[in-house]
This record gives sequence, C-alpha cells and structure tokens, in this order.
Amino acid sequence: MVMFMAIYIHIPFCNSICSYCDFCKIFYNKKYIDAYLDSLNSEISERYKGEVVASIYIGGGTPSSLDDDELIKLFEIIKIFNRDKDIEFTMECNIESITDSKLKIMNKYGVNRISIGVESFDDDVIKLLGRRHNKKMVFDKIELVKKYFDNINVDLIYAAYSDMDILKRDIQCVLELDVKHVSTYSLILEEHTVLKINGMVNIDEDIDYEMYKYIEDRLVKNGYTHYEISNYARDGFMSRHNLVYWNNMEYYGFGLSSTSYIDNVRRCNTKNINSYLEGNFIGSSEYEDVDVRMENEVMLGLRKFDGICLTSFEKKFGKKFQDVFNINDLVRDGYLIIDDDFIKINKEYMYISNEIIVRMFK
Repeated sequence: MVMFMAIYIHIPFCNSICSYCDFCKIFYNKKYIDAYLDSLNSEISERYKGEVVASIYIGGGTPSSLDDDELIKLFEIIKIFNRDKDIEFTMECNIESITDSKLKIMNKYGVNRISIGVESFDDDVIKLLGRRHNKKMVFDKIELVKKYFDNINVDLIYAAYSDMDILKRDIQCVLELDVKHVSTYSLILEEHTVLKINGMVNIDEDIDYEMYKYIEDRLVKNGYTHYEISNYARDGFMSRHNLVYWNNMEYYGFGLSSTSYIDNVRRCNTKNINSYLEGNFIGSSEYEDVDVRMENEVMLGLRKFDGICLTSFEKKFGKKFQDVFNINDLVRDGYLIIDDDFIKINKEYMYISNEIIVRMFK
C-alpha cells in the first residue's frame, strides 16, 4: 500500500464552453448532476483503499459551476478520504461562478487552495477565448476569494495574440493581484476546439519565445520562483499536487475521463457520460513496463528546474541514468547540467525542453 496518495476528482460541467478547451466537459445540466455525483461516490467507494491522502485536486470542467447544495453533496462524498494533517486541497474555479456562499462552503470542508482560470485581462482576448468575465470582475472576485483563502493560483494564457503590449498589461495585472502562484500557458490549438475549427493559427515562434522570456523575467524579478516550465510560486507555495505528476508518483483519478497511475498501471476513465452514469467507469487500462516508466520519468521530471535526482532514479529503476539515456553530447554542449546528484535542463534552454528530451531517447 502506498503511504501517501494524491487524488484528482473531475467535475466535467461548465456553464459555457471555452474556445480553446480540449478537456472533457459537458454543459451544466441539473438533471445530470445528482446522477453524476452518485456515480462518483460509487467509483470512490469501489476503488479507494483507505490510503493517507496528501493532496486533493478538484478540476474540470468547472467545479465552481456546481450550486451550493451540489457542492455540499460533493464534499460530503469525499469526506471518506483519510486526509493527512498537512493536506493540500485545491479547487478550480472560474471568475464567473465564484460566489461568497460557495467560498464559505469550500472553506468549511477543508479546501485550502483555489486555482482560478483568469487567462487574460484584455477584453478582446477574453472574448476570443470564449470567457465571460472582464478585468474588474477578476479583481473583485479575487479580493472576495482572499477573504477565505491565502493560497491562490491564477492561470494565464499567452500567445493568443502577437501584441507584446497585451502581455505586458496582463503580467502587470497579475503582479497587482499579488497571488501566491501563477501558471502561464502558451496557447495550443488543439484539434476539435472552436479556435482550431475556425482556422486560427499559432503566432510566430520567435514571438512566442519572447513572451515566454518576458513572463519569466517579470515574475522572477518580482519574487516568484520559476520551478517548472509553466509555473511560478512564492516561497512555500509550489503546487504539491502537480509535483506528484512531475515526479512520476502514484495518484488516483476519479470521475469522467480522469487518469490514475497506481502499481505501474495507467488507467483512463471513460469519456462517455452515459457509460459513467451506468457504472462503467474504465475506458482503458495499461501496464507500463520499465522502459516506458523511465521515459515518463524523464519527460515529466525534466519539466522541473530542479530536474531529476540521479540516486533516486537508480534506486527506483535499478539502472544508472547515464546508462539508459544519451546525455553525453547534451551535457558537453551545455543543454543538460549535472549538478551534484541532479540532472536538469539548462534554464536557458528550457523553452526547447521537448527537443532536448527527444535527443536523449535516440
């Protein structure tokens, strides 16, 4: 049995569908909610084995789209988890659906971290992304959240435009919010999203890189640590839940489309709401052999600026890192750095980390 476990819970319901979103989501419909929560309860009761839970993350979809009674029902269901006394408990929220009463309920049931999809403060970009808030709403709602929670993350999307001035204004707004954690994502045009269907194309890669470096420079100079390629935190506020993923550790996923990784088995739940409501939770399940696990260790671990512990890698897999991956040329050329017992990507090349990792596998 794993001593500590992280848990992800997927709430797929949304009041509106964002034009860039490729996650599993469903328009909010009250006739589905109770049945979905009942199925979620059944899945948790069937699979959870009583492990101590160090992190809970409720994502979506838009979990804050649930009304007060639905939130209470959800939180009553997950009281079953054996929570560590220092648990990190995150709830995703959208600006539009945050209310004082919902925040009180979250606080009462032990949520201690709020992650808010802001994406932009520019009205034209907000409209392009299919969101319904505005800059004033963001500042007002985050001020409300701060009445109950200190640990707040905001998500920001860049590269939906080529105008650096928009980015500069967005970053200035983020700094004015003075939150503990910031996640920044370059817009990816996924298949089957509204933006892709409408023919939008990615901005020039050089501009994308300029934006990435501007964000890094401004946030780091203002006291944030750039600890993962897309994530920045004040001291003591790194996302413990996401570190579980990046350290390739085990976790449960409950709910529609969620993924679990336990005993070297990667399980993906069904994306079909009717199947899930009928109790047919599993979509696919695959055992990962040692070669796949080692590759995942690299692809996830090298996203972090701290990199991968070489001793831990050898203890975990019974092989030396340098005997498995092609690193000599990359170290010689300065793309990879071996620092004491850690191997990491040179921060100057983190933007092209995917290309570096591919070279390691050849």
